[in-house]
Amino acid sequence: MLEASSVSTPSNPQADLAASSTTFEDPTLYRQIVGALQYLALNHSDISQAGTLNHGIVFHQYNSNALTAYSDVDWGGDKLDQKSTSTYVIYHGANLVSWCSKKQKIVAHSSTDSEYRVLATTASELYWLCCLLRELRHPLPSAPRIWCDNVAATYLAANPVFHSRSKHLELDFHFVRD
Repeated sequence: MLEASSVSTPSNPQADLAASSTTFEDPTLYRQIVGALQYLALNHSDISQAGTLNHGIVFHQYNSNALTAYSDVDWGGDKLDQKSTSTYVIYHGANLVSWCSKKQKIVAHSSTDSEYRVLATTASELYWLCCLLRELRHPLPSAPRIWCDNVAATYLAANPVFHSRSKHLELDFHFVRD
């Protein structure tokens, strides 16, 4: 470990992790190595944090206490099952307070379907945060805002009329408009 050089991320983001990849010949050896690395990471923070000494969580004082959310999805991003990965982040003022990146349970027929589903998940999390802040007697200056990069999903969320083409979304995610 003395000769090891640090990197900002422990894995290669371009690595192709397919389910058909070969397994280790000796699973016991693999478990021993992983266990030893976990032990080092937990008990020797000087080693595990060596590449991220300048990183930290900082909460800034900001003039606005508004909740702002950003949602996105990589439509059909999984190479094996074509399922999308939903992602959202929620800021309270300038501070990140909630985030999620999760594979969707269904295969979406369009990017609009995927984006609308992550809008529903984001709206649900925003509602929970609003209730929490209300319980803590922390008033919000305005209604929370969700930013989405898919125009069709934005129109679908704002449109009070569903069509037969979007009935499958109406059944599951009608509450986004509220």
